[in-house]
Amino acid sequence: MATPIGNLKDITLRAIEILKEADFILCEDSRQTIKLLQKYGISKPLVSYFQHSKVAKTDYILEQLEKGKKLALVTDAGTPGISDPGNQLIELVVSRLPDVQIIPLPGPSALVAALSVSGFPTDKFIFMGFPPQKKGREKFFKKVAEAEYTVTFYESTHRILKTLEQLGKSLKTNTFNLKPNIVVCRELTKKFETIYRGSVDEIIEQLNKDKNALKGEFVIAVWK
Repeated sequence: MATPIGNLKDITLRAIEILKEADFILCEDSRQTIKLLQKYGISKPLVSYFQHSKVAKTDYILEQLEKGKKLALVTDAGTPGISDPGNQLIELVVSRLPDVQIIPLPGPSALVAALSVSGFPTDKFIFMGFPPQKKGREKFFKKVAEAEYTVTFYESTHRILKTLEQLGKSLKTNTFNLKPNIVVCRELTKKFETIYRGSVDEIIEQLNKDKNALKGEFVIAVWK
């Protein structure tokens, strides 16, 4: 089920209802999930589930489902399975327990929030997750530069400037001197939410003017 990407008020009534009904909650980081539960007066057992969870943890989850337990899967923020290991668990449940009902609860998504304010065409778009940290970065940005449609992807505090610099180089190589439009969204729905618009160079300049602007989570949208 989708959970707020920042502002804890961005949760559906249905999501609160399901969290209260669940026998236990699978979460990425219990320290994050507990904040949401406390706000809405929900007390449920939490079980951590993330990309590197051991087989024993997965087997335990499947055992609970076989017993008829109701599990709610959440991520730290946003929609599980979208650039998130939740999709691996769902694939496993589908293959091992085909009779178990899996119900999606839609809600917040950082990439959709960013696209909704980008002003870019969104009838077709490409989502590329996070850029590789090491191997494959050049290929990643080349794909962004060559994309026919609006592209969106995520980046962290520590790599945002490096990523924008690499993106700028790729765009200059592949857009025949056109000036691509970029939107960078920082800390969406949170207190210091900021949306930057312009060329890559213009946005880098804006970020460098205020080092506090380099803090937080980022969503980048590109349209040529």
